[in-house]
Amino acid sequence: MPIHSKASPADIMPLATVMARLRDPETGCPWDIEQDFASIAPYTIEEAYEVADAIERNDMAGLRDELGDLLLQVVFHSRMAEQAGHFRLQEVIDGITAKMIRRHPHVFGDTARREDGHAQWETIKAAERAEKDSDPSALAGVAVAIPALLRAEKLQKRAARTGFDWPDTQGVRAKIMEELAEVEAATSPQEQEEEIGDLLFAVVNLARHMKVDPEVALRAANSKFERRFRQMEDMAGERFSVLPLDAKEVLWQRAKGKES
Repeated sequence: MPIHSKASPADIMPLATVMARLRDPETGCPWDIEQDFASIAPYTIEEAYEVADAIERNDMAGLRDELGDLLLQVVFHSRMAEQAGHFRLQEVIDGITAKMIRRHPHVFGDTARREDGHAQWETIKAAERAEKDSDPSALAGVAVAIPALLRAEKLQKRAARTGFDWPDTQGVRAKIMEELAEVEAATSPQEQEEEIGDLLFAVVNLARHMKVDPEVALRAANSKFERRFRQMEDMAGERFSVLPLDAKEVLWQRAKGKES
């Protein structure tokens, strides 16, 4: 198959052909040949974040490019797996296609109601997980490598399904105050790290109860801080770094006031 195929625009095989050439042990690229799953995994994570960044910036041209980079990661891992005798790219495509159909009986089936779609998804997903994993815990299958805020939220949601949850935000708020007091009482670096972790976990729980995505909320707070800090720098010019803290606070309040 030629690299520049005139087949369907959704045809992934030209990219797979490029990757096969890159990974060819005799004629391929030395860098691509020496990679393995572990060495490529950080790039996969980075590309996923760059997709999210393009979405955050509403950069559709950038999103198109970043989705291509992310798709390359799928093809890269699949090629390595095929060379090692584990699975092929077509099996990846067939597997996710079958999974989406299986988990959407309200769309592809004849009996389920569309209104029950999310509940059906969770039920089927749990059944699939039970078949694959001998771990009987309600927390089984929550990936360890995902971002900590997201993992905390997923663990809490799983626990809540078993009834281990506060009925409202009052208990969560009290827990936050309890954890904050324990942070203040901690004396060693190890204790401080542990207690701050507990505090962050409790704050994620509050966000979950308030139906706020903690990752989205923190990303917005980061953007707000960066925007206001840059305004402070612009207002002060080159002398910003030597200004006393109270002068910087005045600039901060001025930058904050511009947004109100």
